[in-house]
Amino acid sequence: MQPFVFDDEDVALQRRVNDLLDWGLLLATAGVLALGLISINSATDGSSYFTNQVYYALIGLASAMTLFFIPERVFSNLAYPLYIIGVLLLVVVLTPLGKEVNGQQCWIQIGKFTFQPSELAKITTLFAIAKYVSRKGFDVRTLRDIGSIAGLVLLPLALIMAQPDTGSATVFIAILLGVYLWIGGDLFLLYLIGCAPFVAASALYGVLFENMIWFGIVSALVALGAFLFRRNLILTIVAVLLLVGAGFAVKPVFDDLDEYKKQRLVTLFEPERNPRGSGYHVIQSILAVGSGGLTGKGFRKGTQTQLRYIPEQWTDFIFCVPTEEFGFIGGVMVIGLLAAIILRSVNIASIVRTKFAGVIAVGFASMLLFHTIVNIGMAIGLFPVMGIPLPFLSAGGTALIMNLSVVGLLLNFYKTRRRRAGRI
Repeated sequence: MQPFVFDDEDVALQRRVNDLLDWGLLLATAGVLALGLISINSATDGSSYFTNQVYYALIGLASAMTLFFIPERVFSNLAYPLYIIGVLLLVVVLTPLGKEVNGQQCWIQIGKFTFQPSELAKITTLFAIAKYVSRKGFDVRTLRDIGSIAGLVLLPLALIMAQPDTGSATVFIAILLGVYLWIGGDLFLLYLIGCAPFVAASALYGVLFENMIWFGIVSALVALGAFLFRRNLILTIVAVLLLVGAGFAVKPVFDDLDEYKKQRLVTLFEPERNPRGSGYHVIQSILAVGSGGLTGKGFRKGTQTQLRYIPEQWTDFIFCVPTEEFGFIGGVMVIGLLAAIILRSVNIASIVRTKFAGVIAVGFASMLLFHTIVNIGMAIGLFPVMGIPLPFLSAGGTALIMNLSVVGLLLNFYKTRRRRAGRI
């Protein structure tokens, strides 16, 4: 019997298929989506949450397939109109048409379908930024262009803060910073912005526990790092003084917060202070993540998750489910697959033909990175609980549909990365 061999046409077809698809992005997305559905199924005993998530996944996949075939110029032409639609929906959600849940008016309900405009606004704002950055004559060093980009972000951010949804609002800042770095922004400015949370956290710790030693240490390290940039001496001194001064402003800001927000911040450092109140979620989440060991307790055999010690574990604390049931291996799989999507998105940003496509890809990567770090940080007690879902895993239709849609768009950009005169 003769062995089966591919002829030249078969080989050419295989190469063409491999050239058209970013298999790394495609397989990583399929893997993390499957893990998400398995986790939600376990966390909810296959209830309506799981059924709805399956429907949302199918809608998202259909949207991704559609966007895969639409020319890039269509998205570029629609960038500003889509941005306006996103902003208008954020305005609508603040009217009586918006639905309030747990003190936040973040949703619009149409029949049985609940829609979260902030998830759409993240992507439409990214489109608008990409459109502006790709315009002729754009210069990242000019105050006019940087101010314009910041304005595109601040408008939806302010509307989201009015809901109020602080968690979603911070995602816009992450997108802006990621894009700013990618287009050649000032590293000194990025350094100062990146250091601000550490200065604020150390100052907050000092306020809560009446111990400012860590604030002093962090401030000294930040100042040292700033001087290593070797920028204008007076500018560096002023920047450091402003940053440290902001740390001293933490106490009056903290005193003016609502009591439940104060408790969340206290919980960040010592959840044991209120184990039956604000610290309950975090304590139970840490127990779930830690109790999984290396290989976990098995599917649907996690005690913390199956006995419902973690309220609404299928949303913000979904990371507890794979880590308790599949252990350290399950946690590494989740992180590894999300990291693969982020890295493939950055790779696509580096090889696409247009700045518009590149900014969208890197902005999406920045959004996913921020979501992943903060959500997992919440689950293990490193970040305060702020309602940021884990991409592709947490239950939620709008976020899943939008994320899958952007993956389809990135696959589209990858497909056309070498197109010249209508050919690949």
